[in-house]
Amino acid sequence: MPQPTADNQGGLSAQRPPTDSGSIGSATLAVSPPATNGTPVSDTSAMTAMFADLEGKESTVQLEILNTLLGVANQVRDGAEDLLQKQPMTEKLRADVESELHVAKSKIDAITRRIDLIHSSRNPRKRSHGSGSLPLMTKRKFPSQGLPGERPRGNSVERDDFRTALHHATSCIKTLLSLARPVTFQPSTSPSSSSTKTVTNEEDLDAARMESINLLTSILERSMRVRYELNVGELVQALIPALSDRSTKVCRASAYRLLRQALVDADSVERLQEQSLDWCIVKSLARDNKHAIEKEQVIKLIRAIVEIGSEKRDPRGTGARSIPLSEPVMRAFIAIAEQPDDPFKPICVQTLAEILLIDIGLMERTGGIRVLLHALAEGPLDIAPILASVFLRIIDSPHTRIFLRPGTDLEIALSGVTDAYGKGSDHDERMRSCSKIIALMLRTWSGLMYFCMNDMLAIRTIIDTLRIPSLESREIILDMFFDLLNIKTHEWYQTFIDGRRLTMYRKSRQVGELVDAAPTHKRTPEPETLKLTDQYIALLVLVLTRAGLLDALTSMLQESTTGSNLTRKATLLMAETLQMANKVLPLSVAASIQSIPEVFDLASDYKQNEHRIIGSLALSAIDSFNRNRARLHPTTNTKNPRPRANSAEDPVRRGQRQVEQVKIKMGMQMDDKTFQASLLETQVMLTKDHNKWNFETLQDLIEGPLLNPKRMEEAIKVSRFLRRLMSFFHPFNHRFSDMPRNKANQRWVRLGCTLLTTLMASQDGQRFLSSEDDFLKQIVKSFAQLDPFNGTPDSDPIFSKSRVQDTLTYGYLEMLGTLSKQKEGIELMEKFKVFTAFYHLSELRSREDLIKSIIQNLDYSHDGHPRIVLSKALTSSYKHIRLFATTHLGDLIRNNPKANAWTLRLLLTQLYDPAPEVCEMAVQFLEEACESIEILRLVVEMQPTLDHLGEVGHPLLLKFMSTPMGFRYLFDAGYIDREMDIWFHERNIYYVVQIEVFLSKAFSFTSSTDVDEVLAFDGIVPRHFYGELAKTELGCQVLNEKGHFAEFAHFIRQHGHEDDDADLILKLKSILWAVGNIGATEGGLPFLEEEEIIPTILEIAEQSLILSVRGTCFFVLGLISSTPQGAEILDDYHWEATLSPLGLPTGLCVPTDLEKFVYIPPWDAATSSEKEKPRLITPTSQHELEVMTAIHNLSNTVIANAASRSLTRMKSRPEYRHIFTSPSMLYRALYTMSTNHYRQPVRRYILDLFDVEMDADVLKALLECSSILQAPPSIKTSEGGALPKRVVSILGRPRRGSESDDDELELDGEEKPNFIEKPVMSLRPVSRIVGFDR
Repeated sequence: MPQPTADNQGGLSAQRPPTDSGSIGSATLAVSPPATNGTPVSDTSAMTAMFADLEGKESTVQLEILNTLLGVANQVRDGAEDLLQKQPMTEKLRADVESELHVAKSKIDAITRRIDLIHSSRNPRKRSHGSGSLPLMTKRKFPSQGLPGERPRGNSVERDDFRTALHHATSCIKTLLSLARPVTFQPSTSPSSSSTKTVTNEEDLDAARMESINLLTSILERSMRVRYELNVGELVQALIPALSDRSTKVCRASAYRLLRQALVDADSVERLQEQSLDWCIVKSLARDNKHAIEKEQVIKLIRAIVEIGSEKRDPRGTGARSIPLSEPVMRAFIAIAEQPDDPFKPICVQTLAEILLIDIGLMERTGGIRVLLHALAEGPLDIAPILASVFLRIIDSPHTRIFLRPGTDLEIALSGVTDAYGKGSDHDERMRSCSKIIALMLRTWSGLMYFCMNDMLAIRTIIDTLRIPSLESREIILDMFFDLLNIKTHEWYQTFIDGRRLTMYRKSRQVGELVDAAPTHKRTPEPETLKLTDQYIALLVLVLTRAGLLDALTSMLQESTTGSNLTRKATLLMAETLQMANKVLPLSVAASIQSIPEVFDLASDYKQNEHRIIGSLALSAIDSFNRNRARLHPTTNTKNPRPRANSAEDPVRRGQRQVEQVKIKMGMQMDDKTFQASLLETQVMLTKDHNKWNFETLQDLIEGPLLNPKRMEEAIKVSRFLRRLMSFFHPFNHRFSDMPRNKANQRWVRLGCTLLTTLMASQDGQRFLSSEDDFLKQIVKSFAQLDPFNGTPDSDPIFSKSRVQDTLTYGYLEMLGTLSKQKEGIELMEKFKVFTAFYHLSELRSREDLIKSIIQNLDYSHDGHPRIVLSKALTSSYKHIRLFATTHLGDLIRNNPKANAWTLRLLLTQLYDPAPEVCEMAVQFLEEACESIEILRLVVEMQPTLDHLGEVGHPLLLKFMSTPMGFRYLFDAGYIDREMDIWFHERNIYYVVQIEVFLSKAFSFTSSTDVDEVLAFDGIVPRHFYGELAKTELGCQVLNEKGHFAEFAHFIRQHGHEDDDADLILKLKSILWAVGNIGATEGGLPFLEEEEIIPTILEIAEQSLILSVRGTCFFVLGLISSTPQGAEILDDYHWEATLSPLGLPTGLCVPTDLEKFVYIPPWDAATSSEKEKPRLITPTSQHELEVMTAIHNLSNTVIANAASRSLTRMKSRPEYRHIFTSPSMLYRALYTMSTNHYRQPVRRYILDLFDVEMDADVLKALLECSSILQAPPSIKTSEGGALPKRVVSILGRPRRGSESDDDELELDGEEKPNFIEKPVMSLRPVSRIVGFDR
């Protein structure tokens, strides 16, 4: 192995230009030639001898020996450097030490190069390209650096083992510690000093620190193990000089980034908290936007502490964890969050929201809750929904909602609506955003029940804004109620609001729609109702009507006798609310709402004509709405969209069919003379120009007389009419095939299809197509033009992509589809080998448009080649073709009223497709088809294997379980026992998450992409294993033998009122859903009666302190009411079920006593702190007392300006100047900032007052002051010294002035203890305000 000398590696020639030549560890510091500094020339030979022991040994052994030698050399180097900096010595001794230092550096360089060479030989593919890459590794800022040059060569983790990386990291820390010592020495006059660079100024020192910090950061980024081995305390001590005010902002930012990289677990965060870094962080957070790079890294460090520091503790309930952030840091962080123009405000607000969910006590002690409440009320608008969700989470648990004041705090979110009076149109955008937040809150259990407190005061306040006549933005509030009640605004609503009659709306258009819709059955794009949400909307309707919504809408109607768009929209909301109540509420409850006594009182008020006119108009409008609603928005069945026998379209269709039959009879009875005249009238025999043809006569001939075999024979043989007509459709004649594709020319495609149908109706017509006409022969030749195996393809084939898109060439595929509807047509296509052409086309990837069109137009009612073409497309090698074919197959199954074994067998084949998308689509179609008992029985008889589908196949297997035949099949396959254990231990929890995610998406403002995910639930409760199990007698027997239900009932009784442990609460919800699904079946309800669990569920629904658990019970009771027996049982407990017009339960039920269900026990807001805060002793100097009094006054915005002027005057006076350079007074100011509320500019102003640079000595002095200035515990605060909490009006957010008052109260309340006893200082501005007397 060649020796790694400087010559063969170009170690000196590859160095970077000397930019920082005077700094220790600069980029130009390298190994100098030994011959220039008086050291022995035998260094190279000594190193060669040192490496002699390595020859012949394995690379791992060599690395171990080299690492040991490297450690020894580093110790020699560190000792020599310490000796040179600390000890005064003679010139000769200094020269000897510097010589040893150079030898040590030379050894380190040589050893490091040898290590790199070994790594390169072990990983030849990782070797860098070019001759200049390897020498880059020999560059050294410090002798310990061995990693910067490795970065361009690939992954350094593969080359450097853990010990080497740890050694480099330790060396970097030692270098930083050495740079932290005072630099007072001068450059030596020794000849050997030419290779040693010294620090001459702060800029060089900063650059040296930056190099070491960046190097250490890169090491930690690449090696996680080094992070765990790192001593965080030692690292902080090494970085304190880099965090001082003398360092640059970039240096401080790099130091904070390094600290963040060093945090790996809660223990490392705890070690960090033991260091005195709080005041450095406080000062960095208080800097202006010019130091954005530094503030960014501090904020990232705080976020890392929040994420990592709270990881150690197991989450036991909401807010049980604590975050290791001190109050000074938190208050400095909060100050950024409440500064409107700070660019870091959004991320700080989001971080505070995260902290609120983890450690709400810390947020309460530092005033963070107040800041988040104001952010919720004032914006930014994109963060408000996040904050609303956070506070709703806080409201859910009794252990966290005690930190909010009921009736005042969360009501600040309503201020955008309740304070809208007098704001003008500029306030509309904010009002619209606030209405979304209100709707979001009312669509959760926490928000709804919280706003129902105090006799629904908050909800009544929102509704009462509709009563303000001069509020022009009330339309926004009406839109909020439309959205809240999930009322879809259809196109004809605007016609109603504009005051036009609904009877004429789209009447003529609808007849056309009925005619066009007759031959096809399109799937409705979205379901009409979401059954799981209907029960919640039923409760919402009940709450809003109890809170006076209909009364407020009635008051809007009284504003004008003629009516306006706004009043008509109010009438529309009233009509929809009445319709909704009739649909989702029990009859007795809905009847009381439907009475609308206020409107009838107005209509029957004969004393005031205006009232009678208003009431009559409102009743007339509601009646018109109800009469026309069914016509304008008919209810459709999404599962089975086939037309029914009594549908509205049938009279139109019957009339059309009768007319067609009469025309056919008349045409077939046409005499010879009339027939010949009709042939001539078509102009087909006179001209080839189709534009001169009489299309109507031609169509009547084809649909009438030519159906008569005699007339068909005459048209073929005698008049040659059909020959001329068919030549028009021949592809190579370029007449029909060249016509542009537009709406007007589509009639020729329909005519061609009708002509082929007529030809196939007679023997002469079939014979004509088979032997006398070239139509099919030319089509096959046209397809052959695309086949690459038929020689050179034509430059412009008939079925080219552009021609199919732009001309009527696509019509040929529809004509072939018409032929495939009859057996004779299929035989003709077989004769001319059309299907062979189809098979060849299916292999063309570039013509997927043709393949899709063929699949779409072929008829599959007859067994034969069309079905083979479809099956070939279903197994195509291209996924997008398989997806399209599967979709078409699903439509075939959906539109066919009878179960076809061949379609189901093909669909089952798709379950084994290699693409998960195809499998999932097949499962969806199969699940939909299995709604029919006949199809389900047929599928079960085929006994498909669905285990390979995993999660995708579970809904289908659960559907199989609901039938005795399917249950027996799955039981014999061992699926039931296996899946039952999985659901009992795991999947019950997953089901809860699935349900709550669905409800969250269904009730939130989702994008169009998310709507499809919501509709995937199809509006009903997702199938539950235990619910399907209880649908069969054998399943109930298995459930009874397993004993799972008894365990469920025992758990509900034992933990029904759990309000602390989050895991138990989640398990309780999962068991409640399981019990509810079992109770939703007639076979499962006896289990609930036997265990007498329904009264326990009712008790939990009305008394649980966890509001989301109450909501779960509410939905579960709706499931239990799905059966007549369950509805009767609930009626005994004053929960009334909603019944259909036939008297059957719909699965919805509401409590008769609404107030009892939504009642939340009142609570007293928690105090700011459980233990007394430490206080400081009184300043001994009158000047110090005056300064501190003025600093305290800065927290009161009323007198802050006067206090700031006083401080400015004080600082300019000689007798006060020593105060602003005193570390003890700086500590008092910092302590005051950490215990009181100051805005960001004030905090920055206070810190700028003091001419004290934050460095290691000052931090040490501040640490000493924290113990010296601590007041003895004998000095106690008065009982009235507690801080007053936030006060927020229910009718509006506090204005700037009220914020000032709050701050003043906060100041007075906190400082009262300071003047109760001596020697505590008095801070009352009433007694004395320094600086006003001059």
